[in-house]
Amino acid sequence: MDGSQHRPISRRRVLQLGAVAVPSALLAACVEPSPSESPGESASASATVDSSAAPTQSATPSVTGRFLYRDAALADGRSATLQRGVSVLIDGATISWIRPRDGEEDPGDAEVIDATGATIVPGLVDAHSHVTGPGGARWLDRFTDPPERLLEYAEANGRLAWNAGIRWLRDLGSPVVTDPTDGRRRALAIGVRDRWRGRAGFPAIRSAGSWMTRPGALPAGVAVEAGNGDELLALAMQQLDDGADLVKLYFDSRDPSRSPWSLNEVRRLVDAVHARGAKVAAHVGRIAGVRVAVAGGVDSVEHGNQLDAAVAREMAAKGIVLVTTLTVLRSFISFARTTRISTFAGSGRAATYAAELEAVEASVRIARDAGVTIAAGSDFGGGSARANHLAWEVESLVAAGLEPVDALAAATWRAGELLGEPDAGVIREGGPADFFLVHGDPLSDPAALWRVWRHA
Repeated sequence: MDGSQHRPISRRRVLQLGAVAVPSALLAACVEPSPSESPGESASASATVDSSAAPTQSATPSVTGRFLYRDAALADGRSATLQRGVSVLIDGATISWIRPRDGEEDPGDAEVIDATGATIVPGLVDAHSHVTGPGGARWLDRFTDPPERLLEYAEANGRLAWNAGIRWLRDLGSPVVTDPTDGRRRALAIGVRDRWRGRAGFPAIRSAGSWMTRPGALPAGVAVEAGNGDELLALAMQQLDDGADLVKLYFDSRDPSRSPWSLNEVRRLVDAVHARGAKVAAHVGRIAGVRVAVAGGVDSVEHGNQLDAAVAREMAAKGIVLVTTLTVLRSFISFARTTRISTFAGSGRAATYAAELEAVEASVRIARDAGVTIAAGSDFGGGSARANHLAWEVESLVAAGLEPVDALAAATWRAGELLGEPDAGVIREGGPADFFLVHGDPLSDPAALWRVWRHA
């Protein structure tokens, strides 16, 4: 059938396609403290520099060769209509030109790749990830594994992400430990970022250092803690001195009815971090924390599970980005079938998580209707998802009510804008050849993003 006759599929059909594309035994989980296991459950496995001066990192390593991808379709995340009959010539790591199939220039000695029937997609940008965590149902426990083990997780995650078409990772927290490779004591993902710079087959990273929390908000050894505003400011400056690209402020606490940080504390932090040329990400799920974070001028609301129309309008007016992690609750629901952990498999738990998912989807729609910029994150590693699950978040955004093109934009160029990387998630002449090819049309069937065929 002619591609122009395709129409966006229904929410129910999207969910059906997602269930087919990813077997439930492979699904994972995300954010919030990890469930403790009861005695009857089996044990878990294994054991001053201005940040704005950090070197620019590219997602495209130095490569050689000239290739012509001939007669593909193109889903660029900007047009709601799939472009067909497109040819793309790359020279090394750069896109030389993009032309209609019947208007190609002479490709010279380029190797011709017959891409008929495939769709070119910009390299994906995971706007919320944790590169040193493996994910899984006991994700938080894994952060206290030995640093050598955390680096092994990172290596595996880098390969998984790249092979899934992900070219950029925005890392939102790793433990502060002594790096076994470089001997420096700082958030471990910062060293991973440095070592992956320009490395073939691995995404580029922007790192937030570690979570900044109130004492006791996360298990001991996972985050850095501040008891007051002065300590918080000192922690943020130390993160930036250590080489972090941005900082992350953790707003969730035992009392969901109030923010753990005052408005003055947040404003003071934001002003100081902005003066260093960096951004502030706010981990916040509940509305009380969201209101303080937004009023304080943070740059992004991570998760944002509870939003109302007033706070969404304020976010839009201030240019504050919502980074969604809907995959979290979908993975929790899957664990009701795949684990014996009472937090997930206990009586009524799956229904509870399904109801929470509906509420979070409503918040996404509130943000969309208010004109808030939305970026997509999987929360892999720091939640239960895996490093190749960003496609699941795109599907989840469509299920929540976004048009497929907007969901794809959230996982490509809009997330790239949040990173401050104008070429991240973008296909353009003269730009990096960061794209990949899938089987299917992600503008009508977002599950096509799982069906990766080839990488440029």
